[in-house]
Amino acid sequence: MSSSGEQQGVVVAEPEPPRGNRNRFAFACAILASMTSIILGYDIGVISGAAIFIKDDLKLSDVQLEILMGILNIYSIIGSGVAGRTSDWIGRRYTIVLAGAFFFCGAILMGFATNYPFIMVGRFVAGIGVGYAMMIAPVYTAEVAPASSRGFLSSFPEIFINIGILLGYVSNYFFSKLPEHLGWRFMLGIGAIPSVFLAIGVLAMPESPRWLVLQGRIGDAFKVLDKTSNTKEEAISRLNDIKRAAGIPDDMTDDVIVVPNKKTAGKGVWKDLLVRPTPSVRHILIACLGIHLAQQASGIDAVVLYSPTIFSKAGLRSKNDQLLATVAVGVVKTLFIVVGTCVVDRFGRRALLLTSMGGMFISLTLLGTSLTVIDRNPGQTIKWAIGLSVTTVMSFVATFSIGAGPVTWVYCSEIFPVRLRAQGVSLGVMLNRLMSGIIGMTFLSLSKGLTIGGAFLLFAGVAAIAWVFFFTFLPETRGVPLEEIESLFGSYSANKKNNVTIKGKEVVDEL
Repeated sequence: MSSSGEQQGVVVAEPEPPRGNRNRFAFACAILASMTSIILGYDIGVISGAAIFIKDDLKLSDVQLEILMGILNIYSIIGSGVAGRTSDWIGRRYTIVLAGAFFFCGAILMGFATNYPFIMVGRFVAGIGVGYAMMIAPVYTAEVAPASSRGFLSSFPEIFINIGILLGYVSNYFFSKLPEHLGWRFMLGIGAIPSVFLAIGVLAMPESPRWLVLQGRIGDAFKVLDKTSNTKEEAISRLNDIKRAAGIPDDMTDDVIVVPNKKTAGKGVWKDLLVRPTPSVRHILIACLGIHLAQQASGIDAVVLYSPTIFSKAGLRSKNDQLLATVAVGVVKTLFIVVGTCVVDRFGRRALLLTSMGGMFISLTLLGTSLTVIDRNPGQTIKWAIGLSVTTVMSFVATFSIGAGPVTWVYCSEIFPVRLRAQGVSLGVMLNRLMSGIIGMTFLSLSKGLTIGGAFLLFAGVAAIAWVFFFTFLPETRGVPLEEIESLFGSYSANKKNNVTIKGKEVVDEL
């Protein structure tokens, strides 16, 4: 592939693989990249039930328990902060391997922990892996997927996170039958096993075509695009779009080139993102940070991490009942993530985000109200309030999972220009993990200060503000090629008329 003319010759000379085969290859790449998210989700979910037994076995205070629950997300800020530069340096694929190595070491350390400082070291190592995984999986998938299925495939990391969370909850339930000092160690340590399969699976993955172009490996990038695009013509078009976005002249068509003004190690990126951004980049950055802030500040990790505690406050007294109800939370969350993933390319990002956040607001308001009623009537069994509490926990995770859960990662992984994407996404992940850590490390104290019902009413207020932000600031990106999404931003309005190319046709959309 030495010239655009020879690219066209390839189209004539080689039979074109069926569209289904191409989609299956992109599907397989997304599956393998998302394997990190299963381990990530397991680490997040398993601590919910394990904490009950860790607190009793290691004699922890409430403050120590809060720190243990939330510190993983604070540590992950380090991983997400360096993941962008790392992935630009060694590639998206080997960054996934690095994340798996951190998960493996962290799980082993936590499984063999004998005291509080020991287990905190394990949480630190696993947290670095969480930061890497949360940034790299959606970026890789978005860069490999064709525009027609990008939303669907880019949702895979969130699906796999929730599968991991569900597996963590199931692990809690089954290993809780073991003696107290063994049960929680098995819950945490068994997370090392999937990391080994991840390292093997990554060997079958191609590198991101956009990263390959930035390295000047045009021929290798075209081979990947040819396998993941719906047609060979689309692969050529995608390659040309990536080259233009990377500042590579059209006449540079050799298989291997020297990229002009090469900035693959993040040089100048932070300046372009934070110091002197263009109006469109500034809008993109605000949208990314805003959607990540809203996702976590509305309280999802309070439910994920403290489900047994919430169900205990709602009137479920036995640990077995609390863990079973927590498993139900995981099942509902996973099922609705799948629903959201299947419709994100049909209904669009904005519709799902607005529907999701509206449902979360209603659920949080009812949950806060029912928990307040229970809290103000100690010693009484108020069946309707208990039933409403359990039901609204389920409806909250369902409405979160249909939109705010998967669409956050889809949206933020696709809106940044290619040269700013890795670092831009990493900034969003850092804020996401910071807020998650703050919620995890303060929820028990917040519940004591405001009451548990008051805490959820506060989250409802955040959800209401988030809905207004989504409606005002976020334009629709469904079906728009990655290299053209930047043109949707810059007016700080969700309603902007743009000339965009969708499925090969130039149209004017009001987005």
